[in-house]
Amino acid sequence: MKKLTFADFELPEKILDVLADLELFEPTPIQEKSFKPVLSGRDVMGIAQTGTGKTLAYLLPVLKNWKFSKSGNPTILVLVPTRELMVQVSEILKILTQNITSRVIGIYGGVNIKTQKLLFTDGCDILVGTPGRVMDLAIDNAISLKEVQKLIIDEFDEMLNLGFRPQLTHIFEMMKEKRQNILFSATMTEAVDEMLDQYFAGPLEISLAKSGTPLEKIEQIGYKVQNFNTKINLLEFLLKNDTEMSKVLIFCNNKKHADLLFTTIDELFPESFDVIHSNKSQNYRLRAMKKFEDEEIRGLITTDVMARGLDISNITHVINFEVPEVPEQYIHRIGRTGRADKDGKAVTFITKKEETNLLDIELLMDKELQVLEFPEGVKINPKKIASEQDEIKMKNAHTVKLEEGGGAFHDKKDKNKKENWGGPHKRKQPKKVGANRAQQKSKSIAKRKKK
Repeated sequence: MKKLTFADFELPEKILDVLADLELFEPTPIQEKSFKPVLSGRDVMGIAQTGTGKTLAYLLPVLKNWKFSKSGNPTILVLVPTRELMVQVSEILKILTQNITSRVIGIYGGVNIKTQKLLFTDGCDILVGTPGRVMDLAIDNAISLKEVQKLIIDEFDEMLNLGFRPQLTHIFEMMKEKRQNILFSATMTEAVDEMLDQYFAGPLEISLAKSGTPLEKIEQIGYKVQNFNTKINLLEFLLKNDTEMSKVLIFCNNKKHADLLFTTIDELFPESFDVIHSNKSQNYRLRAMKKFEDEEIRGLITTDVMARGLDISNITHVINFEVPEVPEQYIHRIGRTGRADKDGKAVTFITKKEETNLLDIELLMDKELQVLEFPEGVKINPKKIASEQDEIKMKNAHTVKLEEGGGAFHDKKDKNKKENWGGPHKRKQPKKVGANRAQQKSKSIAKRKKK
């Protein structure tokens, strides 16, 4: 059977030339399955694993029928959950449209909104942005969403996980109802299902694989490890002894742990690693990602800010330094490797406390991790970090029962049970300061009259 090529999609020559320059000739399965339904103009919900080419799956059919906006207002709106994904999608769009007169603008929050307003001076055809900033600019009348003909929501499930539902519903209200909705996600969740029922008219579902199915080309292994500091020793051992770990992405569950890990790893492997998370500035994050992409550094330590949508090529290993608390996040993390039909490897470090989270992940995937023997050359470090410390329990804590007189309504001690039966002669009269002064004043006046 003849393989399908992008030429079979009858795309404009100017776009085909760009794809050829990028050495992209054959569509991935999700691109092949999505092209005609998206092109038809009906609502589409695409469910596909991360790393399968979802971005081109929605961009190519949309660009095929794109027309210049005479009013200068966007006719295509692409909503993404993170700043990094906005930068990536915008760059792909600018490359694809370099030979046509399309005006592509990318926006995100956390920067001066007045500066971003100036971007729209010469008009906009395709707008890519995070929901909060798109809503803010629309409220300020910097842009109008009334002419949006195609709404694309990328990483729909992550958008809802991050709490963007109020912004999304506000944006829906700002657009005309007659539009095409193109929704893509790596997983189908209850929140996504609810939004589909409430706001979209029965979109055609295109599913490449069931939600939670891991990529076939990723080898998944794990190690049972005592604690955080021992995990650092294990990571050092693997980095020193496994020469294949040449481009490594390391995930921690929070910013504090990512910084803590980086401090130690940077001492062990100077200038070989960097760290990014939401506390780092956008410019810092982009510089670190570029160094990682260009292989100027060996690895990047991060949180789940890097788990979604980002396409960094040739990552050899993803290391889950900590097991994610949300099972779906594991799928997104390991999807950073094994991309573009290449093999990948995911390594997970598991403490006793994290075994429950791992079980949830295995149930979601319907697949068990291969747990390897803990390497003999790795030293156990019994010292625990703050989050691993046991709860302090007070010794000999005394519990008072209510029926024994505990609580707010307790009996007085015997020495305090004496009652005061003393009469008026036993007590001193309180001083009436105001009254005494008045009496003295009246006596003084009487004496003056007598005189």
